[in-house]
Formats: sequence, structure tokens, C-alpha cells
Amino acid sequence: MKQKTMRWILAVVGVMGICTAAGFAGAETTTASAANYMNNRPPLRANPYQPLPVGAIRPEGWLREQLGRMQTGLTGNLDTRYSQVVGPRNGWLGGDGDSWERGLYWIDGLLPLAYILNDPALIEKVRPWVEWTLTHQRDDGYLGPERFKERPKDEPGIQKEPREDWWPRMVMLKILQQYYEATQDERVIAVLTKYFRYQLKQLPEYHLDHWSFWANRRGADNLMVVYWLYNKTGDAFLLELAELIYQQTFPYTEIFLNPYDNPQDNLAHIYPNTISNRYPFNRELIARMHVGQLQSFHCVNLAQGLKTPVIYYQQHPEEKYLTATRNALRDIRLFHGQPQGMYGGDEPMHGNNPTQGIEFCSVVEMMFSLESMLTITGDTQLADHLEKIAFNALPTQATDDFKYRQYFQTANQVKVSRGKRNFYEDESHGGTDSCFGLLTGYPCCTCNMHQGWPKFVQNLWYGTAEGGLAALVYGACEVTAKVAEGIPVRIVEQTDYPFEESIRFTVYAKDKVTFPLHLRVPAWCRDAKVLINQEVWGKVAAGQIAKISREWKNKDTVELELPMEVGTSRWVENSVAVERGPLVYVLKIEEDWKFVEGRDHFGEYYEVYPKSPWNYGLLDGVVNNPAKGFVVQKKDKVSGYPWNLENAPIELKTRGKMVPEWQLYNEMAGPLPHSLPQSHLRGKPAQDITLIPYGCSTLRITEFPVVQ
Repeated sequence: MKQKTMRWILAVVGVMGICTAAGFAGAETTTASAANYMNNRPPLRANPYQPLPVGAIRPEGWLREQLGRMQTGLTGNLDTRYSQVVGPRNGWLGGDGDSWERGLYWIDGLLPLAYILNDPALIEKVRPWVEWTLTHQRDDGYLGPERFKERPKDEPGIQKEPREDWWPRMVMLKILQQYYEATQDERVIAVLTKYFRYQLKQLPEYHLDHWSFWANRRGADNLMVVYWLYNKTGDAFLLELAELIYQQTFPYTEIFLNPYDNPQDNLAHIYPNTISNRYPFNRELIARMHVGQLQSFHCVNLAQGLKTPVIYYQQHPEEKYLTATRNALRDIRLFHGQPQGMYGGDEPMHGNNPTQGIEFCSVVEMMFSLESMLTITGDTQLADHLEKIAFNALPTQATDDFKYRQYFQTANQVKVSRGKRNFYEDESHGGTDSCFGLLTGYPCCTCNMHQGWPKFVQNLWYGTAEGGLAALVYGACEVTAKVAEGIPVRIVEQTDYPFEESIRFTVYAKDKVTFPLHLRVPAWCRDAKVLINQEVWGKVAAGQIAKISREWKNKDTVELELPMEVGTSRWVENSVAVERGPLVYVLKIEEDWKFVEGRDHFGEYYEVYPKSPWNYGLLDGVVNNPAKGFVVQKKDKVSGYPWNLENAPIELKTRGKMVPEWQLYNEMAGPLPHSLPQSHLRGKPAQDITLIPYGCSTLRITEFPVVQ
């Protein structure tokens, strides 16, 4: 991507503050006393931003349409579409059926959707899961389905055991936290307190990985809720429990800080062999691990574990924890990264070829980790990364009606079909990993996909430690919140971002009120401008947070202008990706969708075949001068649902050449020709080609070879 020149141009009207938040290093030291929303109690480090209650933010525009499609699609109807697992036999409803993660995954996304939309029917679907959990706690504090007295009969597609595993309880902890934030039901506090006392007593003997290794890889999800409850109650035993949970969680901090200097001539330290490396962990194997290695982690475990050092940093604010996660993000990008913000992991980490799969669970869990770290660090790079995933990877992995999903997507995806690919999980999933179905690939994603959009909406606004509000990621919405000394305000955010370059905020307040408004300027934006009531307030450098502290009156407006330029970035084999603002642009490939009746346990699904050529390279002259090489064409209006070929709001027009030898291999685009560039095509004619936003595509070329 083109280098961005950092500039300070201050044209000040009123009082201006800039928070340098890049690189985890600039998050301000704050105190909890001025905040309207819960901050950390001492001795935990106070955070710069605080989440707002579930339901405080209402989406508008295409975001509201997206949530509406979830409402009528799988999210709102999974109990009928997938009753085998999330129906009344589920163990978390008191039944004898599935008792592990999948039912809880669904509720973890359904609950925020239900309360954000204030939908009584969806709330009623959430209620039995929460009520059963709150009313069936054992006297000693144990929470959830109890061990079967006799080994149950195996049933295909149902995970009945291990019922006592710590991991699914971590998902329920997140559900109960969200439920409390939405309802203020005090039973949650009592139940969690009792459960955490039970956990503190049991963990010395029954470690996080006693029943399965998944819990020790995902212990940060447990740790987060322990800190949340401590901030509610101040019970000191919770900090003791937090130390124990971190100690038994896989040592991500140590691994992320490891040098990459161990030859991979023995595979005992990589996934899945490392499953057997349980607490207190074989330190020799841990010392040999590095994110950059093939199969270093299970892809979803890495997405969840990434936040572990930063979550623990709140209790031990030492720079090494921030450095560890910063290293991990860098190494993921270098060794496994793809332009849409994700990485090759199908399911083990599998390098950076654009035909390696990206699991849907990894997408939504990566988003949740970035959201969780953002409130702690205030780092704008995390917000940039969150938007990159949300606006590129997330929309494309479910059908427009949100009734089918892919297990794996790929960056260079030119055919969606049942067949063998170069995925690690090819054999065990019957070649269905790329198909759009309910049960294709593996059904964890059928249940876990639902948290992505609702939690993104929930993170559009935060409270600030000094009694203000912050917009660190952008989308059309309306927020109702408290500022200053608990004064209610409403802010309407109008925009078609990320397809539009301006965002307009209108403040509604009964009386004049003074509070700071924080606005992030993305790293890709060189000439951001802020206007207040149509007068220029100032220009803000890329990667910074503008803090506008002033007295606000009813119907004051703030406009944030974020000019977008076309740029390029380099990837595997020196291939090129095209970016503009937070959006990645891909080759537009016409699509032929074919429905396939289900004939085995993978059920029905869709395949998608290309109706136009895909094997194009970009001209070197275009790559060297993208400002002239691409013509930006915008539609007059952004559709209520922009995420498909027909409704793509923006197209980039350019010229390219077909690369004849670049053909299909294992149902995928074959290995990328190296971009020398391809001089043997010098005499061949160039053709007009069209690029569209990644999230609007199903078939695509994202990483292009370069031709002369």
C-alpha cells in the first residue's frame, strides 16, 4: 500500500486534542471516576474506553438491513433449521442432547441481535437458555448440564459430552454478561459469583484442559468475565481466580515473544500434535513455537487467544503483554496474512497463499478479539483491522438472505463446488468446505457466525473515561448514552461508509452540555477534515484520534471527511491487491448459482460457477500509478443491501491481461504466477476489467499477478 505521510495541520476552532493511539503505545492513562460507564476498579488498570449497554446503539441504513436479514434468516430461525442441536433436547435447556458449544454459540449472537432490534420474538427465544442456566445452578456453584449417570448413546451430529468441560461454560459466561447489560437482572451477579467461587476451588485439581484442550486455548474468554464481575462487586477472590485462569491458559504471551529461529524438523510442537501439551505445559515445546510456522495453531484458537496478553495486561500493565500481541498481529500478516484482514487457516494455520481457507468462526472471533482489545488500548490500528474484516471478509461468507454459509472462504475464489482442495480438512469434510450450506464443512460456524454483525454494531460507540463518547469504527446508527455528569444525549450518525467518504453526526440534547467527542482517523486517510456546524474545525493526521471537547447544544453537527485514494499492497509471489479506504477491491466475476439436493449428512448446499474469465493480471503501469490507472465509478445511491454483484455501490475500472497458463488446480485458482512482471505477455492486448468491493463478491481474484 502507498506510504502515508504523517502531517499535522491544525486549524482550531474551539479546543482540540489529539490522542496518539497507534501501536498500542499511546493509550492514555485514565481514571474511572469521570466515566458514566463501568471502568476497571483498582488495582486493575483503568481503560480509555467503556462499552455501552446492549441496545444503546441502533443501526440504520444498510447495517439495519443486514441485521434484519439475520432476523429472518438463520439467526432468527436456527432452532427450527437446526433443531437437532439447538432445539429442546439441548443440554443447556435441560435436555439429553447436544451439550457442548454449538447451542451457546447461537445464543451468543442471537442475544445481542434480539436486544439491539428490541425484537420480542427473538428475546423470547433467548429467554429459556438464560432462565434454565440461572435457575439450575448446583449448590456448590456448578453451572450447566451435569454429567450423565450412564454413558449416553451416540447420535450422529450431536456432541453430548464432555458435559463438564470448562470451554462451553465460557460461552455461557459471555451470554450472561450481555444479558445483564441488556436487562440489569441481578440474578446474573449472584450466579456468576457463586460459579467463580466454584471455579477457584476446582481449578487446582481440574485444570482448564482437564476435559478438553479447547478451554486452555480460549481461557481469555473466561478471564474477561472474571474482570467484569470484579468491577461490579469488588470481590478480591476474583483477582486470585484471574491469576489462576491466566496461569492455566496456553502461554500465548511467551509464544508471541518467541524468536523465529527454530528449524521445523520435529512436529511435536505444532497443531494438532500440540493438543497433548497440557498444563503445566512442556516448556521445551512452547519455546519452539512461533506464529509463523505452518500448523502453529488451530485457526480459531489463534483468533481467540490473540487477545489473551492484552486482557491480562489490565491486571499486570507491563509493556511485554502489548508487545506480544503486536508481534502476533505482525507475524500473522507476514506468514499467513491475506488482504481482507484475515489469514490462511483451514483449520491449522496454513500460510498466505490466496487459496488457503478462512474459517467463518475465525472471522467472527477475530472481530471479537479486536473489539475487546480496542477498549483496553485505544489503538487505532485495531479499529482499522476490525473494519477491514467487517467490510470485506464478513459479508461474503453468508448468502444474501443469511440462510446458508461457507465453512471456508478464500481470497482467490473462482469456483465454489464440492471437491478436493488444498485445505487441511479436505478429507474429513467430504469436500464441502467451500459450499454454501447449513451443515457443509463443519457446523460450528452454522452457530457461531451470528455474533459478527451484532457485536460490530455494539462497538460503534464507547463511553470515554472523562465522561464523553467515542466513535472508533463507523456505520450508520443512532446512540443514546450518558455524558458529563450523567446527562442523556442522542447522537445520530448518518453515512453510507465504507462506500462514502463522509460521516455526519448530529447531537440531540435537552440543554447545553460539555463533553469530549472522540473520532478516529484511519491510517489510510491522509487528509481527514473535521467540520462543526459546517465550519472547518481542523485537519487530523492519519492514525490519530481527534478529541473534540466543547459545549454542545441541540442539533449541533459534526462532519468527518475521510478522503479515499486507490492504493495497492503486495502479497505472496509479489502479487498485488487493490484497496481504497477500508475496502479491498477484487475482480468482478459473473456467477452461476446451482442448488444441490442433500444426499448425505452434509445436507443441501449451493455451488457457484464462474460465467466470465478470471485469470487476469494487472498491468504494471496501473500498479505503479494507481491514481491514474483506476477509474472510480459510484452509483447514485447505496442500496439498502450493498453486498452482492448487482448492488455493488462502487466499481473500479482498469485494464488487465489474461494469463493463459494460470488455470484451475484442485478446483481452485492455480498457484499464482510470480509477478516479475510477466514479460512474455508484453505483445498481448490489454482488456477492460472491473473490480468491485470484496464483500460484494462470491467469486473473485483478490491477489493479482502483474503483467507488462
